[in-house]
Amino acid sequence: MRVRGQTAMETRCTADAQFLMSAGAPRSADIHLFESDGGHHLFVANGSRLFDIKPGLYAELGAAIPAGRVDELLAGVGGAMPRLIDDRPLTPPQIHALSLAVAQKCNLGCTYCYAQQGEFGGLAKNMPLETANQAVDLLLSEVGDGGKASLAFLGGEPLVNRPVVQAATRRAAELAQRRGIALSLSITTNGTLLTATDAAFFETYRFAVTVSLDGPRETHDRLRPYQSGAGSFDRIMGNLRPLLSIQRHMQVSARVTVTPNNLELRRTLDDFIAAGFHSVGFSPMLSAPSGRGEMQPDDLVRMLDGMIDCGRAFEQRLVAGERYPFANMANAVREIHRGTHRPYPCGAGAGYLGVSADGELAACHRFVGDQEGTMGTLDGVDRDRRSRWLAERHVHRQAPCTECWARYLCGGGCHHEAIRRGRPACDYIRGWLQYCMTAYLRLSRQRPDWFGTAIGTNAQPS
Repeated sequence: MRVRGQTAMETRCTADAQFLMSAGAPRSADIHLFESDGGHHLFVANGSRLFDIKPGLYAELGAAIPAGRVDELLAGVGGAMPRLIDDRPLTPPQIHALSLAVAQKCNLGCTYCYAQQGEFGGLAKNMPLETANQAVDLLLSEVGDGGKASLAFLGGEPLVNRPVVQAATRRAAELAQRRGIALSLSITTNGTLLTATDAAFFETYRFAVTVSLDGPRETHDRLRPYQSGAGSFDRIMGNLRPLLSIQRHMQVSARVTVTPNNLELRRTLDDFIAAGFHSVGFSPMLSAPSGRGEMQPDDLVRMLDGMIDCGRAFEQRLVAGERYPFANMANAVREIHRGTHRPYPCGAGAGYLGVSADGELAACHRFVGDQEGTMGTLDGVDRDRRSRWLAERHVHRQAPCTECWARYLCGGGCHHEAIRRGRPACDYIRGWLQYCMTAYLRLSRQRPDWFGTAIGTNAQPS
């Protein structure tokens, strides 16, 4: 029997995802209560603190939510503390990261591309070396001697403009070394133009290389063909062999954009781990210029089901002492361990800006060519615009974020997606975080050493 395009077995499998989405629905902006096989638990939004609690307190807190007595009860059991995040927007910090759209053109014809085949709705163009050098100078001058800086190359397909990637890298590395700046370099590529020479170059300069792949051959070729319509998978995987075989100083990761047409996440993850990628991560397509490939509510339920399946495999492999580089899971449980709390989802418009081929500055790489995210030019950063952006995008200014317990873990979600489409993935995000918190509790018992620092006691309010 088919149910909305799913088999009966698939429908049963999504029950866990639907349960987690329902269980993660916000009842309070300040706390979240949940149960696991390890007992009863309390998550406090302020400070992203996670506690094991006794059943009696669990029931008391549940009753306190509709009565508006959460703060009073937390104070009574020692769980209250001063607010760590207030309404003040971040003061624009020094720029410490830039991404350069060195090639606003691409040789693929991906069906859902947010960059509109790399051209961002304009004319195809390459970034001149003079512009790339000017961006490098801006970045290193902002960071200052002895600081840390990140320089990324994106497109379109950045290797269409390989000479500028290489020249800008060499110059940035030389200047950074001279000034004692710790420079990290990265590139996001579709992989179709990679060569063995590129592999040696990226290894020399310790690049983080991210390759866009959307699944096994038949799936990838359907979603990410050449503009001629021909498949690209075999060419990419052949090109990647020299990179995957080195990976001593560079790291090669696979990034999978998830659409309604490539929801076989576990098979994709296992295939790419077996191929030798340093890590594999999934990201749902929530906003596309044409609307094609955007995830709908039913798709997000199925994606969460696939993420949970991958997460359970991660838990099993980790407990068994095996490496299983599922990036989404590793990042989530580490952030829960650290107690990550933030008023923004990322550094866009703050310490991180995107640079167009023409030298225009944007809040991030997704806002290249978009007036919503303009931040000046390389000739002059618009600092007033950055200040307004950071005030407008603070999580306390976003609805329905102010009523959500997960707001400081999430930060309000991708700015570009929220502006263009709203927040269609909130239930998915909370469901995923709910699963990751239960996984964290299990892993903190079974593999505390994996986190690198001592597992906090999460002192139990009583």
